[in-house]
Amino acid sequence: MTLAVRYTSARTLDTAPATGAPPGPGEVELAPAYVGICGTDLHIFHGDMDARVHTPAVLGHEMSGRVVRVGPGVEGWRAGDAVTVMPLRWDGTCPACRAGHQHICQHLDFIGIDSPGAMQQRWTVPAATLIRLPDSLALDRAALVEPTAVAVHDVGRAKVAEGEKAVVVGGGPVGVLIALVARAAGAEVRVVEPSAHRRLLAEQLGLTVWDPAADDIGALVDAWTRDAGADVAFEVSGATGGVDTAVDVLGVRGRLCLVAIHPRPREVNLHRFFWRELTLVGARLYDRGDFESAVTLVADGTIPAERLISKVVPLTQAPAAFEALEGGGDVMKILVDCTDTTEGAAA
Repeated sequence: MTLAVRYTSARTLDTAPATGAPPGPGEVELAPAYVGICGTDLHIFHGDMDARVHTPAVLGHEMSGRVVRVGPGVEGWRAGDAVTVMPLRWDGTCPACRAGHQHICQHLDFIGIDSPGAMQQRWTVPAATLIRLPDSLALDRAALVEPTAVAVHDVGRAKVAEGEKAVVVGGGPVGVLIALVARAAGAEVRVVEPSAHRRLLAEQLGLTVWDPAADDIGALVDAWTRDAGADVAFEVSGATGGVDTAVDVLGVRGRLCLVAIHPRPREVNLHRFFWRELTLVGARLYDRGDFESAVTLVADGTIPAERLISKVVPLTQAPAAFEALEGGGDVMKILVDCTDTTEGAAA
């Protein structure tokens, strides 16, 4: 019997027998190894996405694993291949798809939200969603490819260039990944983060971090940029104060890249946008090129994935892991080990 972690109602998860089917034409059956818990999963857990999620729902879209078997018509894949999944299925016919923006299809199926996700021991997905992993890349680290692809897409949308000054507001997993990807692109980076634990981790990765509760961010930016302001800012906090900071740090013709999901409208200093001719750009999801770049960045150590993993728990302990993340604390990324169904959690 194979197991799955399911969302059933607000703040309620269970483990139950998986109900997967054999792979059909164009499909591949996977054995997920590790699945990361992300902010979107927590939004679902809180009940914030009940209008979209059909219960009981198997969660998870940050994953690594291996091919178990392939369906009819699938070529280029065989049992044992190490893979991750770009969890997007688009219709190919809507205006966004016809314009070449399939990743934001107007009828997008985000696998793990709109359809069953990876937090199960067997998972059938379209073969077209597979991304090959190098054999040298450990599967626990490979579970961070998906959030790294988010960061690659964000940095690309912001058009970060070598020598530019970038401020990342929010030092959670995606914020730190954006900072690392931007640094790899040649930018000078500063991270704004109130959590002492997250600041320490970012500093250990060689990033300069400011505390918005203790530091005068405006004065620090002025000194750093010689009163010019930052070239680009990333809003990753999802908080009103984060939006204000991201706008305020920008210099003339600076770019604000909106990464965080804001569940409600926010006030924005539009006078600042007018006065400095700022640009606001949205960044959502990723495309295949972003994923392939992310695989390289994780595999070559540019993204030190192992240092971002706070804890690995067995599949049966996933509900408790969601509760731990909801309460905050000194964690960055928790992975669910889908190969392990023991009752104790592993550090």
